Amino acid sequence: MQTKHSFKYWQWRVIICSMIGYAVFYFVRKNFSFAIPLLGKEFGISNTSFGIVLSIGGIIYGVSKFINGIIGDRTNARWHLTVGLSVCVLVNYLFGFSDSLSCLLTGSKDAPDFVGGMVLIMTVLYVINQIFQGCGFAPCNRLMVNWIPSNELATKMSVWNTSHSIGAFVAATICGYITNWKLCFWIPATIALFGVFFIILTLRDTPKSVGLPELPNTKTELDDKEDDPAAYKAFLKKMVFRNPIIWILAVTDLFVYIVRFAVLDWGPSFLQDRGLSQALSGWTVGIFELSGCLGMMCAGWISDHLFGSRTQRVIAVEMFIVALCLVALHFIQDSASPVVILVVLALAGFFLYGPQALLGVVATYHATKKAASTAVGLIGLMSYVSVLFTGVGLGWFSDKFGWGYLFILMAVMSVAGGFVVSSLWNVKGDGYIHDEESAE
Repeated sequence: MQTKHSFKYWQWRVIICSMIGYAVFYFVRKNFSFAIPLLGKEFGISNTSFGIVLSIGGIIYGVSKFINGIIGDRTNARWHLTVGLSVCVLVNYLFGFSDSLSCLLTGSKDAPDFVGGMVLIMTVLYVINQIFQGCGFAPCNRLMVNWIPSNELATKMSVWNTSHSIGAFVAATICGYITNWKLCFWIPATIALFGVFFIILTLRDTPKSVGLPELPNTKTELDDKEDDPAAYKAFLKKMVFRNPIIWILAVTDLFVYIVRFAVLDWGPSFLQDRGLSQALSGWTVGIFELSGCLGMMCAGWISDHLFGSRTQRVIAVEMFIVALCLVALHFIQDSASPVVILVVLALAGFFLYGPQALLGVVATYHATKKAASTAVGLIGLMSYVSVLFTGVGLGWFSDKFGWGYLFILMAVMSVAGGFVVSSLWNVKGDGYIHDEESAE
């Protein structure tokens, strides 16, 4: 009884503390979107230039998420998180000195290459930031699959996934009130610095690391040969890289992230072009994220309790509902009040973040806990190909044609994602035990 009580305590401690730790990563990640309009006004940097920076950084993040997924299955989660967040804090402090660094590079603020130098410096810093942002999700995913049984994974992982939205919401609302682009980097970085110490003090790795037994019924075919590199590579090939289910989930996540990043990366600029203030646009994007928190938790509970853990069905239904919300936004964007736009955007966030949270759960079911981070990392790599579209693509589109048909484009992407994941409609979702039997 004492062991069961201790396990529950540590399980919820790991869930809650890793949620806080990962949410803090967003303070030094999504703040860049709120610096964009401020930098544009002060230095005349175009949306296309910012789009190039976002696209390059996004691709780098996807690759980093994939590499860190492989690393995350084999390393201590607490220190993995600590290293990643520490470097991101340092880089965000340096972001605030981009103009000074460009002066050193070009000679003065009046130099013809000053703005180009500043964009180059921000690109380099953004790439470094994105490399170490990849250290965020993988170790957290390792923690979840080591502390949560498969039959509770959709519900509790959906609770954990609210960390994405909580971090983005708080970052958006804070940055929404900041009118100095330097402070858009320095204030979130200072908050994130406290997050580094929080992670060190509160998190632990596996149940074994605190003297508790591992989860029952989660032994995989790899366990007896964990130290054999050849066996581990063969296991990854079988359960991840040659697993068609993982690739279908990866393509679906690509469409989910196109819609998500279109709102997060360009939402502040789009809303301010529609006449909203910096603060109100911050609250609007923040509420999009906050409604996503509720959507994730509802989707996880529905998946485990009403769909028998056939999580892919919930994902498909919600993607089609997201498309309807986006079509509605297209028709009301010019005539509706900011409050109506906010409500419909919040509904879109509610239904979009269910799929965003649950795709990793489906991947974990079919990769087992020993390869869960690698599978999620592969899906993350594919999803961040989306920045080629949402970064430079939408940046160029807005400069050339304005924002008029943004929501129709996003609705098409939502429908495409819904149809792709529907191909898994009848696939079983009974977690690790089923997967281990099929792997033998």
